[in-house]
This record gives sequence, structure tokens and C-alpha cells, in this order.
Amino acid sequence: MVSIKLGMLHYVIDHVYGAFMHRTKITPPFFSRGWGGPNLELLERMVQRLFPLEAQGQNWPPPLVRPVWRTVWETKTATLREGVFQTPCADELTAALPPESRTARVAWLVPKNVPPQKMACVVHLAGTGDHTYDRRLRLGGPLVKQNIATMVLESPFYGQRRPFLQRGARLLCVSDLLLLGRATIEESRSLIHWLDTEEGFGKMGVCGLSMGGVHASMVGSLHPTPVATLPFLSPHSAVVAFCEGILKYGTAWEALREELAAQKITMTLDEVRERMRNVLSLTDVTRFPIPKNPDAVIFVAATDDGYIPKHSVLELQKAWPGSEVRWVTGGHVSSFLLHNDEFRRAIVDGLDRVEWKESW
Repeated sequence: MVSIKLGMLHYVIDHVYGAFMHRTKITPPFFSRGWGGPNLELLERMVQRLFPLEAQGQNWPPPLVRPVWRTVWETKTATLREGVFQTPCADELTAALPPESRTARVAWLVPKNVPPQKMACVVHLAGTGDHTYDRRLRLGGPLVKQNIATMVLESPFYGQRRPFLQRGARLLCVSDLLLLGRATIEESRSLIHWLDTEEGFGKMGVCGLSMGGVHASMVGSLHPTPVATLPFLSPHSAVVAFCEGILKYGTAWEALREELAAQKITMTLDEVRERMRNVLSLTDVTRFPIPKNPDAVIFVAATDDGYIPKHSVLELQKAWPGSEVRWVTGGHVSSFLLHNDEFRRAIVDGLDRVEWKESW
């Protein structure tokens, strides 16, 4: 009975937080400027082309990035650097990105006095609204003692890469969500390739929380060699977040309907939601290939998540036989705040299931 009451409390906290953030007028809704027109059509074409290219091995290696680094601080045991590089996305995709998003930024926390081949490095991807490096550096920081480096990628449309007209995390167009995801995947793959071929790290991993977990799943799926793949509090598709979870209350459904009406396409709001489902089905990770080492895929999910229902996590586990789901007690918001130790444990365990590079 106590656990049921606690679970309900966590679920209510998610909904109270969601109501405050998404049903009030404090912040604008997602997609207030509509679908994205030509950019949306471009992204739909690019996603449809992605899988045949992967199957034929024509999309590897990715462009090699060469970050320009500056040292932020240094201690006896670790160094924190920040780096910038031009996004390695194809010209067509780069042109679709806002100018502010075309220069990528990363923070890199590295143990000192350890050869790279004896270290692991995990690329941490941003959840919705995570504009800075701080939270992910706090998550990865204690792992320095275990010779695990942390690389934090600032997402397109976030932080210093945020378009001038965008307020906070509220993307202006539906196409922005797909652009953010596709660019994040391309940049992450190039960073992992750089860590492997240029820096010589012995193991690699990719993790992310919520939206970042979806992107981490995609990166791990498409990587041609074994990497630890660690999605936390993450759905199998953006459909779940924007059409089923609390974010549906923060979406500009009427603006999306009005844009279609201006194109002489008459739809009810229910039909608009169904169109959104069809568009966001492009983000369904169950359509992606099974990772090379599914035993090194560890999902951490919350028992009473108001944003991500249990069925969504289990769908991806079913699609990737051999992967593991770990449950933490809490909701989306409380788990985000209280379960960093569980996330770190999953990172360590996932990396332990990847062989050192020399034996690949």
C-alpha cells in the first residue's frame, strides 16, 4: 500500500510539474510556428534514405571532426576542456539548420595520467531543456575515478546553438525536432569515431536522459562496432512524448491545424494529432537495427513516469533481445533528480560488457 501511494505521488508530481510548465502561459508551446514546410519534407526524405545506406555499409565512416580545444580547469586527477567544431552534417542538412546551430560545442572531462587505450569515454546527449553542460558533467564527474571520461555535446537548438527567435527549449517547428535529432546523431557518431581513431580510447559508450536517451539509442544502433548504449528515462519514440505523455499539453495543436487550413487542408484536431503521430514515427527506435552488442544496452526507467509509460520502454527492449531494463522507484522528474547513482551504475556495467578495443 505504501509503495502504491508513493508511486501515485511521483506520478502526480510529474503532472503538477507538467501543468505548471506546459499548460500555463509562462512559456510558449512547442511548434508555435507550425510544421516547418520544406524542412519537414527534407527530413522525411533523409530518414527514409538512412536505413538502406546503413544496410549497405555506405554511411561509414562518418566525417572526422577536429575540435579546437581550450582548457577550462585542471587538477591532479582530471582536465576539463571545451571544444568547438563545424557540424559534420551533409550540406543539405547543414543548410536546413539555423546559422546559430551549425557550430557544435562540447565539454570533455578526462582523467589524467592514464593512457587512452586504458580508458573509456561516454558521450552524454541532452534531454529536453538541458541547455548547459553542468548536469551531465555532474553525472559523469565521479566516474573519473574509474577511468571513464565524459564528453558532453550541446544539442543544436539549445544553449549557445539556440536560434535567436526561440524561447528556451520550445522548438518553433516540428521539423526542428527532427533536425535536432538528425544533427545530434551525426555529430555523436563523428565524435565517437574521433575518440576511436584519433584519440585511441579503449572503449566507448553513449548515454542520454529522456530525449537524449532516444538519440543515444539511435547512435548505439547505427554504430558499426560495439559501444555501450545507455538510455535513461527514455521512450522508444517521440510519438510517446508529444502524443501520449504530458508534453501533449504543451504542443500548439491549433497553430498546426491553422497552418494546414491555410494550405486548404481541413483537419480536426484529432486528425492533426494523428498526422503528428505519422511524422514522429520517423523517430521510432524499434525500426532501427539491433545494436552490435545488445547485452551492453541498459535502459533505466522509472516505475511511475508521467512522461514515459512503461509499455514504451518494454517495446524497445522487446525489439532488442538481450538488452536489459532496470527500474527505479519514482516519476520522470523525481528520478531525474534522485537517481544519478543508478545512472552511473548502468554506465559502468554497460562499459564492462564491451570488450577492450584491441580484441575487436
